[in-house]
Amino acid sequence: MASDAKPGNSIVETIKTVFWALVIAGLFRTLLFQPFWIPSGSMKDTLLIGDFLFVNKMAYGYSYASCPSIRFAGLDIDAKDICGFLDGDNTRILGSEPERGDIIVFRQPTDGTDFIKRVIGLPGDRIQMKDGVLHINDVAVKLEPAPDFVEEFSRQGPMGIRPRCENGVVGEGGACIKSRQIETLPNGRSHSIINIGDQRADHTGVFTVPEGHYFFMGDNRDNSTDSRFPAAVGGVGYVPYENLIGRANRVIFSSAGSSMLAFWTWRSDRFFTRLD
Repeated sequence: MASDAKPGNSIVETIKTVFWALVIAGLFRTLLFQPFWIPSGSMKDTLLIGDFLFVNKMAYGYSYASCPSIRFAGLDIDAKDICGFLDGDNTRILGSEPERGDIIVFRQPTDGTDFIKRVIGLPGDRIQMKDGVLHINDVAVKLEPAPDFVEEFSRQGPMGIRPRCENGVVGEGGACIKSRQIETLPNGRSHSIINIGDQRADHTGVFTVPEGHYFFMGDNRDNSTDSRFPAAVGGVGYVPYENLIGRANRVIFSSAGSSMLAFWTWRSDRFFTRLD
């Protein structure tokens, strides 16, 4: 028996299905979780290039930064154009404040790029680096030695970034070595950091974090453009509360290659890894 459905009706139903799927996906991305692919090595060895995770947007409530910017097929719509009604005086709806040590995706204050770093300084804190050691409110954090971080010297991720090494010039495929330590913050949270030697950012003045702002640093201390550098020169400076997007809790997937489709480069040992 021939179907009584008309071709026109099928097309309309398909359009409706696609439309509502996009609406649901948009709400999911805007209100709950945002996917994030790690593009650089600034958070090694906690996060590696090619790690994929979902950011929990509910962790700190909602601001204009909770809405995604749209840059696709000639469109260039900023998040403030979509969620401008949430943009007001550095505030958030249903907001809760981050804890020191949280790994957060946030919006860079000047150009709107999404960054991922660790919260080191809270409002009112004094932050300083002295000879490569982090000081918070004039007290050095606790450091313990840990085994070296070793990775292959080769191109990593879609951008083909080669790692920086502490053991000098390394040939392609050689062992790239960095010193590693366990750093414990004043609230007792510990994480590993890696270094490649004495750098300018290992010696800074005192940064006093303004009210309503946060100070971020990468775990790969000598290869992170973070709050130690002002936004005017490509750093992030002090990050306003409203620029926080969400907290990263767990790596879902990881690939060492230039494409996630290259299954032979998948790091299965990192799937569903909890972040400290």
